[in-house]
Order: sequence, then C-alpha cells, then structure tokens
Amino acid sequence: MPRRQPRAWQRMLSGRRLDLLDPTPVDIEIGDIAHGLAFVARWNGQTRGDHPYSVAEHSLLVEALFSRRDPQADPRWKLAALLHDAPEYVIGDMISPVKAAVGPEYEALDDRLAAAIHIRFGLPAALPVRVKRAIKAADRVSAWMEAVQIAGFSDVEATRFFGRPDPDLTAGLDIVLRPPREVRADFTRRHADLIAAC
Repeated sequence: MPRRQPRAWQRMLSGRRLDLLDPTPVDIEIGDIAHGLAFVARWNGQTRGDHPYSVAEHSLLVEALFSRRDPQADPRWKLAALLHDAPEYVIGDMISPVKAAVGPEYEALDDRLAAAIHIRFGLPAALPVRVKRAIKAADRVSAWMEAVQIAGFSDVEATRFFGRPDPDLTAGLDIVLRPPREVRADFTRRHADLIAAC
C-alpha cells in the first residue's frame, strides 16, 4: 500500500483549503488574510500593553510609511506594502534570528505564498527590486518604531539593529495597541481602498 503524503493544507474560515506547499491564488481571500494577521503577534508577543501588536497592525504601519516616503507611488506598490507580510496569516511570524536558523526552506515557503497572494490581487508574482527595497526600508523604520515604543528596546539598541529613521517620516505615527477586531476592519478597509485605486 502506498504511503500517504502528510496533509499540507489548512482550512480557512472562508471555507477555502489552502495548500501551503503549492498555494493557488483562487484559494486566497482577503478576509482570511486580515483575520489571520490580526491574531498573529509580532515580537513573539513580547510587547507592552493589553493587546498583542499584530502583523496586521504592523502591515498598516509599513504601508503608511511607504506611502509617506513616496505619496505618488503607484497604488499597486502601496498594496504590495500592505501585503508584504501576508504569508504570515498561515505560517505565523518568526523573529529574524529564528528565520535565519530555519534556513532557506522558510524563505521558499514564504516566497511561494507571497507569489500566490500577489497574483490573487493583481500584482506581479515577483515585485520589482526597487519596490521590494522601498518596502523593506519602510519595514525597518516600522521595526525601529515598534522596538522603541512597545518592545522595550532603548533608542541606542534599536538604532544599532534597525538604523535611525528620519523623524519627519515617523512624526505623528504613534503605535497604539488595539483589539484584533478593530485592526482586522482597518486592514480590510485599507485593502479595499487600494484595490479600488488600482
């Protein structure tokens, strides 16, 4: 009798069955992404406050920073910034040292999911290098803000790891921890606005 392959799919609240090893765009729904990301904690949950700081909240901040840096950016690239960590709705968020220890398999899984997500929402499977770099720059600013405001890092320590951001870029963007329901709604709303703009 042939050996059965281990299950590699997850049932989503939408009813979709997403194959994690071979994801297809048709099985991806924004409601599943928003819900999942709103319940995935950044920093392994080691943040101050009564609510976890979610990947959905982080994604909103990264998109805001990306858009502040380049207000005239193509709405597709703003959407890409919002969705930059979308694969984490099914694979979770690992801190960078753990990702490095896991190795290239994690990155390959993340890349396959990201490509399917991008195609689902009208983006190229692989983003242009300049766009990826701009999103990564916004991501590093977000990491610095999170480290200092809610994760217990000193200013000096956060700057050593993430670099010091331009204060004009971060002005007025204070991190406030909110219930997952609010963050999920804001993420979904921002996604809808950017899809409409595309």
